[in-house]
Amino acid sequence: MPRLVIAAPSSGSGKTTVATGLMAAFAGRGLAVSPHKVGPDYIDPGYHALATGRPGRNLDAYLCGPELVTPLFAHGARGCDLAVVEGVMGLFDGVSGQGELASTAHVAKLLRAPVVLVVDASSQARSVAALVHGFASFDPEVRLAGVILNKVGSDRHEAILREALDESGVPVFGALRRGGEVMTPSRHLGLVPVAERGAEAVAAVAAMAELVRVGCDLDALYAMARSAPSLGGAAWDAAEVLGSLPQPAPSRNRGSAPDPGPRTPDGPNRPDRTVDDKPRVAVAGGPAFTFSYAEHSELLAAAGADVVAFDPLRDEQLPDGTGALVIGGGFPEVYASELSANEPLRKAVGELARSGAPVVAECAGLLYLARSLDGQPMCGVLDADARMSQRLTLGYRDGVAVSDSVLASNGTRVRGHEFHRTVVEPGAGATPAWGITRPERRVEGFVQGGVHASYLHVHWASVPQAARRIVAQATEVARATEGVTPS
Repeated sequence: MPRLVIAAPSSGSGKTTVATGLMAAFAGRGLAVSPHKVGPDYIDPGYHALATGRPGRNLDAYLCGPELVTPLFAHGARGCDLAVVEGVMGLFDGVSGQGELASTAHVAKLLRAPVVLVVDASSQARSVAALVHGFASFDPEVRLAGVILNKVGSDRHEAILREALDESGVPVFGALRRGGEVMTPSRHLGLVPVAERGAEAVAAVAAMAELVRVGCDLDALYAMARSAPSLGGAAWDAAEVLGSLPQPAPSRNRGSAPDPGPRTPDGPNRPDRTVDDKPRVAVAGGPAFTFSYAEHSELLAAAGADVVAFDPLRDEQLPDGTGALVIGGGFPEVYASELSANEPLRKAVGELARSGAPVVAECAGLLYLARSLDGQPMCGVLDADARMSQRLTLGYRDGVAVSDSVLASNGTRVRGHEFHRTVVEPGAGATPAWGITRPERRVEGFVQGGVHASYLHVHWASVPQAARRIVAQATEVARATEGVTPS
């Protein structure tokens, strides 16, 4: 698989513009381009998907472990002509206190991929050669294949930079002019997601492609990508992974859900379901809930679910036949008024949760299930209120399940990531979901009947049994609702 890793000396150098522009420019040449992002970022992969027409996928050596980086890469890149991997932060920046772990350099080494360094040259001349030399020599196992100069001021400035780098022996694959940068608006958690920008995002990606097409040597970059050596090992496959796992035991927490009260013989939201149907798992999407990993839906489908997307901003009911609900991350705080105004859907979510059906919520989903968000009524599933704060909570976490839930059995160890500027104030007696063991010790999240809600983002490729548990409990609840004894 021809492949390139796009890295930088630091954040803010232009990685996203260059990586997305390259993806779109190569796709414009008729190549099938596989887009990837190092780390837990959800927003950049949205731009990557727009550029390539394929799901943007994350490669995270911390959340999934180094051993899954290459299989997940091969899974995403299957059938493609080229893979472009956008790095995270500076090239050698990894998990704090753990060396290179989960850095762009670490992932590049695992993929045996050439690295192209995007350098902000706006305040440099000959010193650029010293900077590039340092990055090229810091770790001999990282193949720094060349440089793309960003924010170049003039023809004269470009000539000085190229002359300096000629002496270093590091090829220059392109130079992008200052003032030609494509503006991508940001707010409290980074770039504004594609789903919120619509036609603006399409135009921005097209502008990135043109910037890169004019300023970079695409033929030389593709030749460099083709020089990457063959990768051994099998691609990750959701069905094969799940086939190697034992069937989960029924959740012991299902019976603790409040009595949903009278209901029709078919149960809530199941007007046409039979026990032979696949359980339907509704996955929240739309502008308010844009954070998810593509592998989650793939695992649910491989576990036997019918996965259906819906938009809590527009849809007043859950999809017909919904037997489980997954609500990922996003920006409900931006859309609190609209989410609150959709009272029919809030009521439907509450009824589903009270039925004991699986409801899994991460971060934004947690806020949506709360009683209120910044004073606006939410679904009221949890005895908790949420509000915006000035403090950014950000970083990798190690955790352990402290109670049995639809997502994990008691004692299951996970690695996750937190990224939010909100605070949730739980009521008394809440059952926590996780015990956080690193970087500090505390409990976090909620387990309540079939509900698992938490700030912690977990990549299910590292805990594929989560998908199995969700689908198994959805089937169990449906059979109980319909008066069928589980086999």
